[in-house]
Amino acid sequence: MAPVPDRIAEPWGARTPFGPGEEWPARVDTQLAEGVSEPDVERWIPTTSLLHSNGDAMDVAVGAGRILGVRGRSGDRVNRGRLGPKDLFGWQANAAPDRLTRPLVREAGRLTETDWPTAMERIVDRSQHLLRECGPGSIGFYTTGQLFLEEYYTLAVIARAGIGTNHLDGNTRLCTSTAAEALKQSFGSDGQPGCYSDLDHADTLALFGHNMAETQPVLWMRALDRLAGRQPPKLVCVDPRPTPSARRATVHLAPRAGTNVALMNALLHEIIRTGRIDADYVRAHTMGFDELKQRVAECTPHWASDICDVPAESIREAAEILGAARRLVSTVLQGFYQSHQATAAAVQVNNLHLIRGMIGRPGAGVLQMNGQPTAQNTRECGANGDLPGFRNWQNDDHVAELARVWNVDPATIPHFAPPTHAMQMFRYAEQGSLRMLWISGTNPAVSLPELARIRAILRDEGLFTVVQDIFLTETAQLADVVLPAATWAEKTGTCTNADRTVHLSEKAIAPPGQARADLDIFLDYARRMKFRDRGGGALVSWHDPESAFEAWKRCSAGRPCDYTGFTYERLRQAGGIQWPCTASIPEGTERLYTQGFPWADAALCESYGKDVVTGAASSRTEYQGANPQGKAMIKAAEYLPPHETPSAEYPLQLITGRTLYHFHTRTKTGRVPQLNAAAPDVWIEVSPAEAARYGLGEGDLVEAATPRGSLRGRLRITHIRDGMLFVPFHYGYWDTPQGSGPAGDDGGRAANETIVTDWDPVSKQPVFKTAAARLSLVERGLGQSAPAPSTAASAPVSSVPPDATSGGRDPEPGRVPDRRPRSKGAPRDGEAE
Repeated sequence: MAPVPDRIAEPWGARTPFGPGEEWPARVDTQLAEGVSEPDVERWIPTTSLLHSNGDAMDVAVGAGRILGVRGRSGDRVNRGRLGPKDLFGWQANAAPDRLTRPLVREAGRLTETDWPTAMERIVDRSQHLLRECGPGSIGFYTTGQLFLEEYYTLAVIARAGIGTNHLDGNTRLCTSTAAEALKQSFGSDGQPGCYSDLDHADTLALFGHNMAETQPVLWMRALDRLAGRQPPKLVCVDPRPTPSARRATVHLAPRAGTNVALMNALLHEIIRTGRIDADYVRAHTMGFDELKQRVAECTPHWASDICDVPAESIREAAEILGAARRLVSTVLQGFYQSHQATAAAVQVNNLHLIRGMIGRPGAGVLQMNGQPTAQNTRECGANGDLPGFRNWQNDDHVAELARVWNVDPATIPHFAPPTHAMQMFRYAEQGSLRMLWISGTNPAVSLPELARIRAILRDEGLFTVVQDIFLTETAQLADVVLPAATWAEKTGTCTNADRTVHLSEKAIAPPGQARADLDIFLDYARRMKFRDRGGGALVSWHDPESAFEAWKRCSAGRPCDYTGFTYERLRQAGGIQWPCTASIPEGTERLYTQGFPWADAALCESYGKDVVTGAASSRTEYQGANPQGKAMIKAAEYLPPHETPSAEYPLQLITGRTLYHFHTRTKTGRVPQLNAAAPDVWIEVSPAEAARYGLGEGDLVEAATPRGSLRGRLRITHIRDGMLFVPFHYGYWDTPQGSGPAGDDGGRAANETIVTDWDPVSKQPVFKTAAARLSLVERGLGQSAPAPSTAASAPVSSVPPDATSGGRDPEPGRVPDRRPRSKGAPRDGEAE
């Protein structure tokens, strides 16, 4: 019997090669607590991962009321039984000893335990007072990308029709708002055109700012198995860091931060110049090609090379591969979304597929990926700022339709101005017009830019803050009321992943203490607030997850994300199914836009469009005049330099990002022994040339500073591009002595201490990847190493040959010797420590 691989040191497991058009072979990954074997498992409860956006189907092992482990589900379309490291080990966070189990309220400056009626009445009293004295605009809701569909929809009804506020957004604003906006700008509506199974057919795979190996390791397993099989696809990778995909790439392009539009325009220039367009498709299905052709006419590879600091020949080689592809799949993520000109850059990827006719058929699709696990649900349900069901807030017919679903007057639903995005909500709180902020399942005191400012806003006595979470996060420590929530495997609901696959996640165990499901908390609030429809009935009439799901189905009917063909029982039987799913298409829909772009029609579209450079919104008349036939829109964009560029004082560019072993701000993964040991603390990456320039060595304690703030971490020398610093954003202060923020003059730990308050003009997504920075030595490492994993992009230079990041093919990516202690298996009985 082959030994079970250490899935910390070998995160992507063994290969199961397959060729184009073949079915991806199954491989069931299992992880049980130490000392537990399958006969000890009393039952297996179906669920899906809640620590990334891939939507891996899995079963939870339960015994004696505890989680004993997990296994992948072999028959599911998403993962075919595979699980990544966070899937395999992350369940242990449920049993962490510091879970919140009772509500807390602030008394005399301190958080003290109380009961649910006291906590909820305090929230209701403040809500009613503000509605009377200041109006609905004084109340805002900031949610997450980790709740269930049923919870988001309930929150959206409460906020929009109950309170009547325009201030509702999710932390998906930080990770996936550009994905939604790029899809709306090109196709008229949100919703992924392609699907994961397109990787099974593609002859070319392009990753634009998407570190797939670390953000979606199971999808990378799928790509690795194609690369190991017959007729492997060519791979183009755009990333400034030496990710595993960069090491496997046919062409790796590592541009300066903030120059993605220039690079994309050069690629489009070459594809158009060489005649690699599908003229019939462009003519039949698109608008705007002539403007694009004119815009990129002068954007030669040499022009882009000067801006991006990428060899012109490499740009030409990448364009040749993209132009010659017969089946091209492109994926886009944070390297584009969190950078300068985010929407403009992402839209250019859509343009690439439109001019090549690479939409709506096997192996030809674009995936504007998500970062958060249920980001798609946030967007569908309107908890990200938009209206539920991908309805257009500018379209009075859409508002009236939603009002009929909710049985309220259309004037109740705020649509007098664009929905308020998260960055603006915090600005309103800073200015004093937003007086109550309800934060559920997210941690802005670590995840938002310019953290000193965010902490000051949350500490302001004029802002009444409610935090609903499972741990006492840095944000919860600053709250006025803290509500203990249940989490994954402790409640029931549906999750939709980045390729529109819906899974049912069932309750496996009871939550600890008095913790409640987020849905139950929202329902309790709605009852206490006595929200009513115009007939006098309860506005929120459902009472449990399944009835909430049925209510959502009525809201989704006839919209792009139509759920009317789903039932809980159908999901239990079939596993993951993609929307739209209706009575006429009960098996779901694998690919959108196979016969054109129906949702681009002015009467149906989710947005009338914006200028992708300035963000200026179009009216219905302007949209209909520019796109009278409802076609896909090719939108050109000029390159503009980033707002903050290196200077003599701050000569480097600082970017933030993710690591394979952690999720968001580590509130869960930081409490999992194996995951935390794999990446226990923050580090700072530089190239060998920059290390030499500053006289620094591996493991030195250094400080990265920007005009906003600083942080300190051990130095990791990697093959990142010169002139750049990389810092993982996951690390905050909950597991440090100071708890909620940096201590004294010792420098911070959180990457976002340094990040500028700036956002994309179209998607309003913060810019986390263009800060000007300087680097200085704090103390020598004296033989210490950086606390960075050596399995992926943060591998030290000593373990990865330089040519492995510039087109060479590593026969076993990620199999780099790991100098950290190997994992010792899950702790007994699911304990966190």
